[in-house]
Amino acid sequence: MPEPLGVRQARAQRTREAVVAAAAAVFVDQGVQAPIRDIAERAGVGVGTIYRHFPTRADLVTAVYRHQIDTCSALAPRLLAESASPYTALTRWADAFVEFLVTKHGLGAALGSGDPGLENLHALMLDTLVPACATLLDACTAADETHPDVTAYTLMRAIGNLCITGPDYDRTDARRMAAALLAGVRRTA
Repeated sequence: MPEPLGVRQARAQRTREAVVAAAAAVFVDQGVQAPIRDIAERAGVGVGTIYRHFPTRADLVTAVYRHQIDTCSALAPRLLAESASPYTALTRWADAFVEFLVTKHGLGAALGSGDPGLENLHALMLDTLVPACATLLDACTAADETHPDVTAYTLMRAIGNLCITGPDYDRTDARRMAAALLAGVRRTA
């Protein structure tokens, strides 16, 4: 007897989520050009299952980063609601943004690859994350905790530039420099 449609759809959704989570972890370790078989192994599925859900690598990369972008965006209002001050929320969100950026091995190259499936990923990041950061900065400005002339785009771009890691500059350095940048935009009493 065949499974009801709702059960099949729920199973397919769980499989898709498992593949996205596995791909995110593999991308951190190996970059976005990691072999699909490594992702399939980590997800506990076959390679064909991955291609059934994500026909191209660009589809998989986009799904992984869309999920992570949405998660980072949703963090902003939550942090604002639960933090002692808007500036504390901003610094905690910036930490998450730094973590998002420094774990994206090969994403810059993928974005510049000319792959039409990845064209909208940069715009998605800006369209989703700039408003999230702006919400935090607006709250900081209203509380007189940051300089009012700092814009979300400029702050995020500065943080992004600080997150370009290399042989002599790693995640710890990026976090430390982003914290120094945020200290510089804070208004002192």
